[in-house]
Amino acid sequence: MRFVWSEVRQGIRRNLSMVISVILVTFISLTFVGTAGLLQMQIGQMKNYWYDKAEVAIYLCSNVSPADVCPQGEASADLKTAVENQLKSPTLAPFIQRYYFEDHAAAYQKFQQEFAGNSVAKYVTAEQLNETYWVKLKDPSQSAIITESFTGFAGVEEVRDQRSYLDQIFGILNAASIAAISVAALMLASAALLISTTIRLSAFARRRELGIMRLVGASNFYIQLPFILEGVFAAIIGSLLASGAVVGIVQFFVQGYLAQQLPFTNFVDLGSALLLVPALIGSGVILAAAASGLAIRRYLRI
Repeated sequence: MRFVWSEVRQGIRRNLSMVISVILVTFISLTFVGTAGLLQMQIGQMKNYWYDKAEVAIYLCSNVSPADVCPQGEASADLKTAVENQLKSPTLAPFIQRYYFEDHAAAYQKFQQEFAGNSVAKYVTAEQLNETYWVKLKDPSQSAIITESFTGFAGVEEVRDQRSYLDQIFGILNAASIAAISVAALMLASAALLISTTIRLSAFARRRELGIMRLVGASNFYIQLPFILEGVFAAIIGSLLASGAVVGIVQFFVQGYLAQQLPFTNFVDLGSALLLVPALIGSGVILAAAASGLAIRRYLRI
């Protein structure tokens, strides 16, 4: 082992600039991998959190509703009563956890809060906003029952499941995650090629020594081991830097900033980041060992 470690040190000294390049490429690529992993964890937590809170909105007809959908104009008191009776019916009641009615004034107040500082808030009146029945289901995935029951119902302009908005948001987050994974895959491929090139250069510089070792009967593993350890050494440093970057992102950006700005959202915590650390280090070691082993194979035939 003393000989093996001396060979590793010599290889690192001879190719120091290439080793530093391997460390940096491994660091950047595994940081992308860790970020993509965190994003997937965050999407999972947000789905569990927000889908349980999602409601179905039954928008009643107003004075500005399309005439083909609401020929009778604004929903009358009788039509509102019919909608409420339908919600209380034996068919729908078992699926509903609770519901409440939002009139024009309440809808206007909510609109002003959501669009505070926006010029559109000045031109909207309470009568232009739909009165709404908000329905919270026991199982949000069964929202189609409410949609089918009230689509085409007299006095109802539209039935909208809030999960449709969430699906659009999660679709964007998933696209960002896929983009991060794609960049990470390209960077990992670059890291593998760079490790392979570094090992080939190191082996070429020591080809006479390798030939002598082969002729005196040294095993393939004994010849390969210094080169594999050289690549693994650089990859471990890059992996540790990437792990530190992922932990830092969660600690200082996610928990230190986002969690303070959006207190009603459940974000990934430090424990989630620490779960990724062994995976990042393991990925770096396996990548370096495989690339190094393949790069040195041609010199085993000397």
